[in-house]
Amino acid sequence: MTPLPYPVIRLLPKTDARAIRHGSPWVFDNELVIDRRTRALTPGTIAVLEDNAREALGVVAVNPTSKIMARMLDRDAAARIDRDWLIARLTRAQALRARLFDSPYYRLVHAEADGLPGVVIDRFGDVAVIQPNAAWAEALLPDLAAAVQAVTGVATVLKNASGRARALEGLDDVSAVLAGSAPDGPVPVAMNGATYMADLTGGQKTGLYYDQRPNHGFAARLAQGARVLDVFSHVGGFALACLAGGAESALAVDGSQAALDLAGEGAARMGMAARLETRRGDAFEVMEALAAEGARFDVVICDPPAFAPSKPALEKGLRAYERVARLAAGLVTEGGYLGLCSCSHAADLGKFRTACTRGIGRAGRAGALIRTGFAGPDHPLHPQLAESGYLKALFFRL
Repeated sequence: MTPLPYPVIRLLPKTDARAIRHGSPWVFDNELVIDRRTRALTPGTIAVLEDNAREALGVVAVNPTSKIMARMLDRDAAARIDRDWLIARLTRAQALRARLFDSPYYRLVHAEADGLPGVVIDRFGDVAVIQPNAAWAEALLPDLAAAVQAVTGVATVLKNASGRARALEGLDDVSAVLAGSAPDGPVPVAMNGATYMADLTGGQKTGLYYDQRPNHGFAARLAQGARVLDVFSHVGGFALACLAGGAESALAVDGSQAALDLAGEGAARMGMAARLETRRGDAFEVMEALAAEGARFDVVICDPPAFAPSKPALEKGLRAYERVARLAAGLVTEGGYLGLCSCSHAADLGKFRTACTRGIGRAGRAGALIRTGFAGPDHPLHPQLAESGYLKALFFRL
């Protein structure tokens, strides 16, 4: 076989290759031989990774400017990373989602767990939104967009460059239309009987958070006939699901008026505008104000942004989660339900649960943990990458 025209990078003699052989998808800069040639590689370069005995471990994407210097693409060292390779990976990812969902609204690619490290793709019917959060994906973006169209048949492919990880990879924050034309306005998405309005060009992330779908569904079952408070609601994630599940009313709280307007539009499309109230403001301040007003709710759910996005932010983040739990618990009726969520991969389930139970206790409340939820199956977990299992949702009966 003709050797592939890929450069070679090598593990340091002290680096144990067993983790990589067992499936670990990342190689850090302190695990590699870094010489003048390696430093000169263009971010996104495809290379062959060898151990210190010069045995090939696979094909990797290299970024000398990132602490994650190599990302495993293929265990076959003879693999050619091109459009056909991308089509094969996307076809595999698509086959899973086709089994799971009746309509094409889901996360199509969840990065390393779907064999495309650093790549997130969400599908909204005839539109796909790509977050190329690694340099190799940015370099191959035209081929990636074409492969998405070939596999899914979507007319429009958008690039969303808002991901925090892009800055760590040295990438820009410029979003773009890669194929077709951007939607004229928000796109309606049906989930759990609710209708969400996704802003695919100006909203947060790709426009909608699909990961909470199963947790939305569980909350809806608790909400029959209930008064619901959804804090950090974005476009009405839990509020609209609960209304669809038979809630008497829902109050959605968020710092973004644009997101709340989309929540209102979703409720209107559901014929439930009169049952949804929105309140813009800082979540902590709003919860304190509601407590002062004597407001109580049968179901309270808090789904904040990542308070602990990295290990240095862990302790501060855990204190924030504890404060959320304390304020939220005080707003729950006797026998009511409290849902607390975290999308911080640095705060593992045990630490997050401890922070939540401490906050509930500080509110003078006690309760049973009735469900521990995670992201839906369109957000698969890479077994050797804890970061891919970032979402936790705890439901208590107080």
